[in-house]
Amino acid sequence: MNKIMFILRTSIFAGIILAAASLTAQAQATRTWVSGVGDDVNPCSRTAPCKTFAGAISKTATNGEINCLDPAGYGAVTVAKSITIDCEDTQGSILSAGTNGVIVNITAVTDTKKAFMLRGVSINGAGTGINGIRVLSASQVTLDEVVIQGVTQHGVSLETTTGSTKVNIGNSLIRNNASNGINSFIIGGSVTLAIADSKIYANSNTGINLSNGTKASVSNTTISGNGTGVGTFNAEMALSGCDVSHNTVGVTASTGSVVRLSGNTITNNGTGLNITGGVITSFTNNMRQGNAIDGAPTSTIALQ
Repeated sequence: MNKIMFILRTSIFAGIILAAASLTAQAQATRTWVSGVGDDVNPCSRTAPCKTFAGAISKTATNGEINCLDPAGYGAVTVAKSITIDCEDTQGSILSAGTNGVIVNITAVTDTKKAFMLRGVSINGAGTGINGIRVLSASQVTLDEVVIQGVTQHGVSLETTTGSTKVNIGNSLIRNNASNGINSFIIGGSVTLAIADSKIYANSNTGINLSNGTKASVSNTTISGNGTGVGTFNAEMALSGCDVSHNTVGVTASTGSVVRLSGNTITNNGTGLNITGGVITSFTNNMRQGNAIDGAPTSTIALQ
């Protein structure tokens, strides 16, 4: 009799656990909403929105999307699954004083996409924030119409340790950060970085600072008023159609780096081109003039 009762109780307990798991799965919606007047106890529906990204992300299914209903501050967030946060037209924001604005760390084997997209969001470190966006692990990260400013480290910090990560940054503004605008510190694996139609200026150290395992293409972007505009170390970069101006140094190619220049304006820098162990290849359609020291490329190639 006791054995039968034990089996019965075990079965009931297991049923309760399965039911709870089912309810939890059902509670995660494909699309959720946040509002400045929301509440994280809400289901994050359009009529009962959450208040923060952190509150909404736990109620959003993998590969789902969080939208902003109004302009407001939605708090720092850690992203551990494939998701989109899209606040275009409403311009959501994150005040990240004393912390990182967004940490991306997607590692679950069952999450096959491992992709994060952030759109229409402003991140303000208010002078004490650490990194605007810190990427630890993901297959793909897309930043569109993103503003990052006022952090003590890097606007975008790429710190992957394994795998191959693609990072796309477009129509974005990264400014007034105490270290680098975009920084890659790749411990393992590789990063492919594409930057287009953006502005990177007034960062204290380097606008775009790339290191080991990084291959980048930067197009139609203004890189101005930084300590160094572009710095590379054991990295590859193609720079095309960019304005590189008013930096202490425009472009630096350090040990093991290859930088290819096409159709750029490099002017009003302290030093235009600076080679310290790397290679700078310049096509003949670059304008390199008006710097205190223009500097010279390793080689110049006629347009094909």
